[in-house]
Amino acid sequence: MHFTSEQQLDDGVLEREFTLDGIPGVLWTPASASPSAPVPPILLGLPPLGLHRMRPRLAERARHAAADGFASACIELPGSGERPRVPALDEARAELRRTMEAGEPVGPELVDALVLPLVDLAVPEHRAALDALLALPDIDGPVGYSGGVIAVGVRLALVEPRIAAAALFAGSFVPRRTFEEARQVTVPLHVLLQWDDEGNDRRTSLDLFDAFGSPEKCLNANMGGHTGVPPHAGDAAARFFTRHLKRPRPEQPQPE
Repeated sequence: MHFTSEQQLDDGVLEREFTLDGIPGVLWTPASASPSAPVPPILLGLPPLGLHRMRPRLAERARHAAADGFASACIELPGSGERPRVPALDEARAELRRTMEAGEPVGPELVDALVLPLVDLAVPEHRAALDALLALPDIDGPVGYSGGVIAVGVRLALVEPRIAAAALFAGSFVPRRTFEEARQVTVPLHVLLQWDDEGNDRRTSLDLFDAFGSPEKCLNANMGGHTGVPPHAGDAAARFFTRHLKRPRPEQPQPE
């Protein structure tokens, strides 16, 4: 991990841009983080819209997490931003546009082509980013994952043992394989669903939630469209991560 810039935000949060094997990313750490008091990290998932476009929203989420004592980090997805294009993904996205413009249904084969190559590329990169983050002196596990492409989050929750809890954002295009993987996920889950999301198939989201094998899973469903997430939904996710990522402090010996 090579840091390329840093700035101290007005609330004491340290914001650092970095590259990891040519992949750009951003790390936010609270003022309380230190080698003697390392903080748990939360990986912030991205939609395939590009890190630059999502940066303000990510920074806001990271600053809220820092106030709760967490570091946050994100990396650019394959084929997004200034990263090299992924021809298979570009072809699938072009076919998706053609299908939707024609008013045709989006079939499972197209969903698989649209999402699975991204998952296969992104998950190893996120695990490598986690290796680098946990090597820093002021960061230590357990780890949380929040948001992004839900199929990426499901795969990470399944294959990465350092992830202790995940907050996932419900999304429409869910490959068949993601349902199979969801049945094997056992970490605590907090799933956010906007009930009237114009770009989301509510039935698919509910079916995926039902498929998760986690003994502890919570569905936070709110009325409103994609951009109408109420503030209290973020508060609920923050309480979820505090509950699962904050280690209790060891009891201090009492004077006799």
